[in-house]
Amino acid sequence: MFEVVTKHPGPLTRRAFLGTSAGVALAATASGCRESRTGARESLSGMSESGSGTRDPQSDLFVINMLGGIRNPNIPRSGGPSQALQGEQRTSLDDRALADAIASGTAAVNTTIGYVAGPREPFESSVADISRWNRIIRTHPDALLKVWAASDIERAAREGRVGIIQGFQNAAMMGDDAQRVGTFAGLGVRIIQLTYNVANQLGHGSMVPENGGLTDFGRDVVAELNATNTLVDLSHSGEQTCLDAIDASAAPLAITHTGCRAVTDLPRNKTDRELRLVAEGGGIVGIYFMPFLAADGMAGADDVVRHIEHAVQVCGEEHVGIGTDGGTTAYDDMDAAYEAARRDVERRRAAGIGAAGERAGVVPFIPDLQGPDQFRKLSETLLARGHATERVEKILGTNALRVMREVWGA
Repeated sequence: MFEVVTKHPGPLTRRAFLGTSAGVALAATASGCRESRTGARESLSGMSESGSGTRDPQSDLFVINMLGGIRNPNIPRSGGPSQALQGEQRTSLDDRALADAIASGTAAVNTTIGYVAGPREPFESSVADISRWNRIIRTHPDALLKVWAASDIERAAREGRVGIIQGFQNAAMMGDDAQRVGTFAGLGVRIIQLTYNVANQLGHGSMVPENGGLTDFGRDVVAELNATNTLVDLSHSGEQTCLDAIDASAAPLAITHTGCRAVTDLPRNKTDRELRLVAEGGGIVGIYFMPFLAADGMAGADDVVRHIEHAVQVCGEEHVGIGTDGGTTAYDDMDAAYEAARRDVERRRAAGIGAAGERAGVVPFIPDLQGPDQFRKLSETLLARGHATERVEKILGTNALRVMREVWGA
């Protein structure tokens, strides 16, 4: 049985976060936080009627999304298949997407930039993406803030903005030079995932049947990530590469977006051994809002909760968070969503980067956890199942903040 709620039941608030040890620096401004975030949201113009202007905003939540994005999926991509593989957002980050992210209570989100897969040159394209995202942040100073340190996340929450954590989902851009880690750290990349689904020069991804381990070069990269206070991300890695990286790292690690293989046996989910070892090293495991949470791909909010509860049992409540692997703006047309998902599955298969569990008829999000109230819904569901508010608070944001502060040194 889980602990029964005995204190201030209801949606988790940013004010609750401000009262914790992680948020002491913000306590003096607690009374103005909700107004600040609401004001930032209302300053954005041009939202469609189906956007967050018609929703019940949860601007007082404190959420760190360990892997996600800010985009309006109702705007067609402009860059074709290559852009789709990279997750780029050249035209889909609009006022509605920004307003929804703010209204969702997201204080910070680890936004995938840089090379993931496809024909682009890994190093050059990754540097270009950093520059592109810096321009995006500068263009929206009232809504976005680049995150260099944990204190920037607290600042974003205080000022009603969303902190953008720049992160990689593949370390292929290191080439054969582990010192490039320092180059990217100097440019503000705070989280680096070792592999995507396939193999690279560091190790094997989750879809490589040989399940090889971390290479010698991979160990060099992990050492440089530790030395530059960059958070090591083990999402998408194969099991042996993950276990080797845990052994190699001198700092806490993250699996920013995953599920539990003991609950749903798919390669993108992590075994109890992997989850437990990350927690024992002081790290964190983020549960995603993805179809891999159900064997048939038709995952719902209840499946998210099942995986969170299993992760809490394995890791302890101090080491579980969320990394949705998605945005906060809902699809207005679900038929269009299924069609877009079908095309993406075809492109990913053709590129050789697809994962077991991706197939036509399955969308890469949780249909009943869409929109800017998705975190409120999750919070209320966890509370209704008997989880204490303090536990929910940790899962939604303060666990991630603690790990980031420890690794980043600020």
